[in-house]
Parts: sequence; C-alpha cells; structure tokens
Amino acid sequence: MKYDPIKSSLFVKNRKKFMAQMKPKSIAVFNSNDIYPISADSTMPFQQHRDIFYLSGVDQEESILLLFPDAINKEQREVLFVRETNDHIAVWEGEKLSKEQGTRVSGIQNVQWLGNFDKLFFELMTEADTIYFNTNEHYRQSVETQTREDRFILKCKEKFPAHSWAKSNPILQEIRAVKEPEEIALMQQACNITEKGFRRILGFTKPGVWEYEIEAEFLHEFIRNRSKGFAYTPIVASGNNANVLHYVVNNQQCMSGDLILLDVGAEYANYSSDMTRTIPVNGKFSKRQREVYEAVLRVKNEATRMLVPGTLWAEYHKEVGKIMTSELLGLGLLDKADVANENKDWPAYKKYFMHGTSHHIGLDTHDYGPLKTPMKANMVFTVEPGIYIPAEKFGIRLEDDVIIQQKGEPFNLMKNIPIEADEIENLMQNTL
Repeated sequence: MKYDPIKSSLFVKNRKKFMAQMKPKSIAVFNSNDIYPISADSTMPFQQHRDIFYLSGVDQEESILLLFPDAINKEQREVLFVRETNDHIAVWEGEKLSKEQGTRVSGIQNVQWLGNFDKLFFELMTEADTIYFNTNEHYRQSVETQTREDRFILKCKEKFPAHSWAKSNPILQEIRAVKEPEEIALMQQACNITEKGFRRILGFTKPGVWEYEIEAEFLHEFIRNRSKGFAYTPIVASGNNANVLHYVVNNQQCMSGDLILLDVGAEYANYSSDMTRTIPVNGKFSKRQREVYEAVLRVKNEATRMLVPGTLWAEYHKEVGKIMTSELLGLGLLDKADVANENKDWPAYKKYFMHGTSHHIGLDTHDYGPLKTPMKANMVFTVEPGIYIPAEKFGIRLEDDVIIQQKGEPFNLMKNIPIEADEIENLMQNTL
C-alpha cells in the first residue's frame, strides 16, 4: 500500500458498532475480494472489498474476518484469517501480513492462517443460531460475476441448512454512512490530492491538448502523492463530449473556445474523492459559457445549504429541481409554458439536468448510506448539479464533497479547490 498506516483504533470502533447490532448467538463473516482474471496469466489490479477493510483495515487478498460476540471462548469473538506466507511467495509477490502484523493493522488479537478457517468456523457454528451473509444490496449495484462472498454463501447454505440467515448489509448501510473523524481525515487527504491534480492541469491545459494528456497529468500528480490513482474512471470531456454523462474514452483534442468537463477524483487509503470542474480550453469563458457556469454554481451553493440533519434525500432533490427550473428560465432554455405543461414524473428541467444532485461518498464513490431516512451529521455527500446543452455544444457540471454538520452549513472538503470563474481564468491565464 502507498498510503500511511491507519491506526487500528478506527477498525476497533467500526467492529464494535457492527457487533452491537447483531442478533444474539450470531456469526458474521466477511471475505476479501477475488483477484479477477483478464486472460492468460493477466489479472486486474487487486481492490479490497470495502466491508472487510472498514471492519479490519486488512488490505490483502484471501483474508476472512469472523465476528461472534457471543462465542463461549472470548478469544474467538473476533478472528482474522490471513494467507500464510512462505519464502516462495515472498520472492515472487512480496511480503504478506504476518499474524503479528495482522494484529497491528486490525487490533484483532486472534489472527490465524487461512487454512484454519473451515475447522474453526464449523466449531463456532455449533454454538451459533444465525449466520450474517454479506450480500451486495447497494441501490446502484449491477454485479454479474460470482464473488468470493457469493461462493461462501452457497457453501454455508449447503453445509448448515438448519441455521437462520441474516443480512449484514442493512447494518453496514447505517454505520458506514456516518463517518468517524479518522475517516473524514482520510477523505480530506483524498480531496487534497485531487486539488493538487486540478491545479496542475490548470497550468497545463491549452488549445490543442488531448483529453488523455490531461488524464495523464492527473494520474501523475495522484500517484506521486501516495494515491493508487483515480477513485473511479475519469471523465475528461471537451466540447460536446460533456453532454455524454459517462464519457470515459478521453481521446479527443481540446479546441480553443470549447469547455472541458473534468469529473475526476483521487482515492487515498481506499477512500474516495469525487470532484467535477468545468474549465475553458483557452483560459477564458465566453459570455454565454460564463452565464451558464454561474447558474450551475448558484444551484450548487443553494443545494449545499440544504444538506443538514433531518433532510430527506427525495425531498431535497425535488427542491433542487425547483431551483434549477428557475435558473433554466433565466437562461432562456425553458419558458413558462414548458413548466406549466411539464410531466410531473419527468419535470421540464430534466431536459437539461437529468441526473441526481447528490450521493453518499466514502470508501465507495457511490457509498453506502440510507436514502429513505433523514440525513445525519457526519454523513458525506457530493453536490453536483449540471446543465447540458447539446445544441450549444457544451455542458457544465460542478461538484464538491461536503460533510453534514450537527449545526450550520455543511463543511466543504473541497473548499480550497478553485471553482469561481474569475479564479479559474486567472490561474489559467497566468500560466499560458
């Protein structure tokens, strides 16, 4: 891992929160992700399953976390299983966690080799009534590949048919949504790295540059600041490409007079940042571009102020839609008849702003978090309105990551990243 070590006290707290909501005489098991093949002997870079990382800090393949708060033997209430290393693995793959290192990372005293899992798990299941399965129930999931968790669930159901089953996901949706101070510090670090990347490209961008060159500048700055790289597939969309919401090919040349929509964010220690900025290729917004830019910025600022404890996600988006409608009327993109005759299920503003304004962010870019209950302090959300105008061959989106505060306006983790049109122009023109 490139990131600095994280104190195990964070993961100790996280486990306590999870176990406090488990049923009596229940076991919960969390598996690392697989290493996914590409072809021949090639594989995708390993990405740890965020749930086992959240509960243990272990960032290594072939690891299992077992939680059993009611185990008769106190030493078996938290058990971490890690892959046993040897000289061959050390030479070909590098150092893996020892038992002592596993304890240091996680705060778990009982660390065993993975080969011991089946025997100990059977023993503990004879004491338990319920097994918590870690299913993926995120509202945006679309997984088609069978995961390590899936295989474990199938094996458990076959071997222990008399046990009750429960879901770990509802507990994780609640506790992962409300961030600990240590998590917020890691997210701030991710945002700070993103800022460095953005300031770098403000001095790099000029007419004739290619989108992929801008992507490369971001990646260079991210990695040199201890990030693995992008928290998600980056969008570097110049001109009309910005009107494709998930434009990721990043292979076009940026022309003078065009805008570039940059939706990028660095990860740090598996925590995500998610930033969008829209900048002029030649360092100067046209009158119309600035007019639309300022409208989007006003919507973002108004939407941010609504993110307070007690806000309901669905109602929040309705209110943002009303603000956006007003701005679109002012820009001449909608008229009163459009609004009066709109389909209530697809309001008129959706023609130019067709996506949501905010989502949870944390260990996942689209993070866990309840959407039907009131927002709470220390939840972290993106705020990302946009206006997309294919007829005028540009789109503008602006996005920050903000923490809901117990009192007052949210704290903007990206407050130091330039966003005002004048500041963007000044920074770009002083480097051209």
